[in-house]
Amino acid sequence: MAPLSRFILFTFLSSLVFALPILGVVVDRSPFLGGWKPINPNVHEVVKIAKFAVAEHNKEAKTSLIFEKVVKGTQQMAAGIIYRLVISVANGATTPKNYQVVVYSRPWENFQELTSFEVYAG
Repeated sequence: MAPLSRFILFTFLSSLVFALPILGVVVDRSPFLGGWKPINPNVHEVVKIAKFAVAEHNKEAKTSLIFEKVVKGTQQMAAGIIYRLVISVANGATTPKNYQVVVYSRPWENFQELTSFEVYAG
């Protein structure tokens, strides 16, 4: 490649490095595709997923736990969305406990599945 062509290519690529952020192009800086990403625990959709997890657990375990709040959470994109949430749940007479729940969701099919509901040890 001729020196002039290399210079033009270098100049063009260098300008992209500076222009893309200015133009508002968002670059995903996650370490790898499909990795766990933190989510806002107060987002309506996340709270709905957490309430679904408590309702499903109550149905399966024949309990009457009461959803309090989402403490924290992460999500992973797969052939759907996997939510891993830490939620605060009350049991009427006792103080609230934290549980880690995992819910698999395919929102375009209106599908949700509770895959794990365990006392949070962290």
